Amino acid sequence: MFNITIREAIKQDSAKAAVLIYDAIDDIADVLTGEKEKHKVLKRLELYFSQEVNRLSYHNCLVKIIDDEPVGIAIAYHGKDAWKLDESIRKHLKNITSKEVKLDSEADIADYYLDTLSVNPLFGGQGIGTDLLKGVIYEAKEQGYRTISLNVDKKNVKARRLYEKMDFVYKKSIKINNHYYDYLVKCIF
Repeated sequence: MFNITIREAIKQDSAKAAVLIYDAIDDIADVLTGEKEKHKVLKRLELYFSQEVNRLSYHNCLVKIIDDEPVGIAIAYHGKDAWKLDESIRKHLKNITSKEVKLDSEADIADYYLDTLSVNPLFGGQGIGTDLLKGVIYEAKEQGYRTISLNVDKKNVKARRLYEKMDFVYKKSIKINNHYYDYLVKCIF
């Protein structure tokens, strides 16, 4: 019998979370870290995850645990907080590029934003993504938010199906790191 829970993330989840983040955001991770080599990207993602104030911080993350191992994550925050949460990322990128860096805006300021939803492929198809999404929706409701949003790659039909099943609807197309995504929104009140 498996021990299965969803809990708030802790700093010690950083190594597993970095891999899950990398799997979900792909080349956006290169932009956010300023790195190209996978091991360097993962190390920087670990650092971001362990920071107190950061879009990818453990403070913004729910983790699905099976037998004490993180197998899925959901990272979410309010869109109005994105600029502040990205400050440490912009600072790091400025330090390595010697110039101001503008990150693509991913969320509308009125929305509670699901930045990252990722499940270890070995555990796919078991409802873990759905459970995490329900957890984020619950948190958004508890905090009094009216809408929750996310971006889905236009080619990711499986993820799109999950979101639509959970009553997310298309709002607009958005460009992030030269890729087009559908911006989906769900009213939660």
